Formats: sequence, structure tokens, C-alpha cells
Amino acid sequence: MKYLLYYLILINTVSFASMGIDKLKAAKGRWRISEKALFLLATAGGSIGSIAGMFTFRHKTKHLSFLAGLPAILVLQCAAAYFIWRFLADR
Repeated sequence: MKYLLYYLILINTVSFASMGIDKLKAAKGRWRISEKALFLLATAGGSIGSIAGMFTFRHKTKHLSFLAGLPAILVLQCAAAYFIWRFLADR
């Protein structure tokens, strides 16, 4: 369980930083982090970091796919965690 917590802290930190880095690169007209990679980080457990980064850096806030998609990923992750905790943890 301790390693899961470490993983979640790491992936959310990376997701948060990726939003900031992509925003910085966009402002400078440089190579960008793909939207697919940003969604992959969120799906891999970094949805809280992605959402926090999106609003902190005001990045991708006009994209409906991010405004709806990132919270949807978070809800699905919470539902899956609850299901695992409630129904599978005792076995």
C-alpha cells in the first residue's frame, strides 16, 4: 500500500508538471507534449495532478475534451478504487 501511495504522488507530480511544461512550450512556440500523452498520464493515475495543472497554469481550459475528460477519468478512477476496496480487498 505504501508503494501505491508513492506511485500516486509521483504520477500526479509528473502530470502537474507536464501541464506547466506544455503551457510554457506553447507560449514559446516550441515542440509540445501531445494531448494523447497528457491524457495517458491522467489515465495512469495522475488525474488529480492533471486537473490541478490545467487550472493552475490555465492550460487546455478551453478544450472540452480536457474540461470534461479529465474529471471523467477521475470519477472512473475513484469508482474503481472504491470497487476494489469494497469488494476485493477482503478476499
